[in-house]
Amino acid sequence: MEVRESDVAGIPAGNVRVSRDEFVAVWRAASARGEAQAAHGITDWYAVAVAVTCRWIATAPMRSATGPDRLTRSPATRRHRLAYEELIEAEYVAAESLEERRPDIVEHEPGWCDGVRATLRWAWRRSGPRPIEVSEFVGVNDEVGTLDHS
Repeated sequence: MEVRESDVAGIPAGNVRVSRDEFVAVWRAASARGEAQAAHGITDWYAVAVAVTCRWIATAPMRSATGPDRLTRSPATRRHRLAYEELIEAEYVAAESLEERRPDIVEHEPGWCDGVRATLRWAWRRSGPRPIEVSEFVGVNDEVGTLDHS
């Protein structure tokens, strides 16, 4: 799903603890990877989870070609609530035990749990590497090429 400039402009400052440019680059790269795989008939649940988690953290809506925009559901608890700092922390905690609470996800959406956890650890806790390496998606947007990869 496309990451629009209005989505980027609406990211609440307290929701992201990494640089905004880097967050957006990862979000766009994950979206591009998911779309590229889908074009080949493959669902890359890891990339989709990263993109959806970023979309939720950014409080950006899910868009439909056939209906109105709707709130992006939280990736671990599936709540219909806008992300804010305390809720992001609660989502992080819930994501840590997601397989135990929702074993169906492991079977039907392999990679989802890892993608959610990796994104929350990186963007919220500032722990661990980027969940998606953006270098393979250079050209996805102008910001990707300007990142410091140190």
